[in-house]
Amino acid sequence: MAEKIATESEVRAASEKLGRLRRSLSEVLFGREALIDQVLVGLVAGGHILLEGLPGLGKTELVKALARAIRLEAKRIQFTPDLLPGDITGNPMLQEADGRKQFVFQPGPIFGNLVLADEVNRASPKTQSALLEAMQEGSVTVMGEAHPLPRPFFVLATQNPIELEGTYPLPEAQLDRFLFKLEVKRSPLAVLERIVRERDLGAEPAVTPVLDSAELLALMEVSRRVYLPDVVASYIARLVDATHAGSSRSAADVKFGASPRAAIAMAAASRSLALLEGRINASFEDVQAAAKPVLRHRLILDYGARLEGGSTDQVVDSLLAEVPPREKPVPATLQEA
Repeated sequence: MAEKIATESEVRAASEKLGRLRRSLSEVLFGREALIDQVLVGLVAGGHILLEGLPGLGKTELVKALARAIRLEAKRIQFTPDLLPGDITGNPMLQEADGRKQFVFQPGPIFGNLVLADEVNRASPKTQSALLEAMQEGSVTVMGEAHPLPRPFFVLATQNPIELEGTYPLPEAQLDRFLFKLEVKRSPLAVLERIVRERDLGAEPAVTPVLDSAELLALMEVSRRVYLPDVVASYIARLVDATHAGSSRSAADVKFGASPRAAIAMAAASRSLALLEGRINASFEDVQAAAKPVLRHRLILDYGARLEGGSTDQVVDSLLAEVPPREKPVPATLQEA
């Protein structure tokens, strides 16, 4: 049986709760309203988020504030070149009980509600791959035994731009498991002046808790039931299909386009954005707002385009201009043929 569509009262109540959470985070991160909204959209959609930016721009502070505002069990993993997969997932430890020795699994820091993978691209690709199963399946397997992770479970990873020394590019399979990739820019002058006035070095800003994990799970459930009209679903499918070379003019420089997971992610993000704004159905505008965060890390440009300084954001802008929200009707003469 089809899942029940979210009602206006459910959407209104959820939007009010998200508004309180938005205001709580704005008290900690000055001038980051757009970034906060994108993180909340990703969270309510049930996805993992990759935050990219130079050190010191507030990426880690955002994740820590989010955990306190929603009363989630937060774990932090500092990714370094010598980090091993077992340091993330946990390891079996030999213990003695009742005169018998046996291996007992000791959970690693991945076992939390909100896992901050700090500077994730400073670890080797082998270590980064330890997150793959956790992010997709919600469990980790050690020595053939699966261990479920708590719910809700989110990975919010921060990474430095790949141009910095000591960084490794994330594997494509790893990138595809992030719902969003968000770019964290430097603060405007007025915001910087406020930070100087109101923040002390090393002091932890106070965060007002507004939700708990059960309420967050309920918001995620309402988000899944926000109505996605057929025309909007068609728009998502056509946009994702157009990311592949040969499917559109905009994708001429794309070596590999987006996967079906990208289409699912865009639909979830569109529903979540509608919920944040208190609307009972997703719209074309929601899809357009979600397109860059969903697609920018999933498109791989060919060598020539990268050499000339092309970017995936430019490709997405071109796709949005080329692919119409509503599919053009087939002329009557062609229908008859």
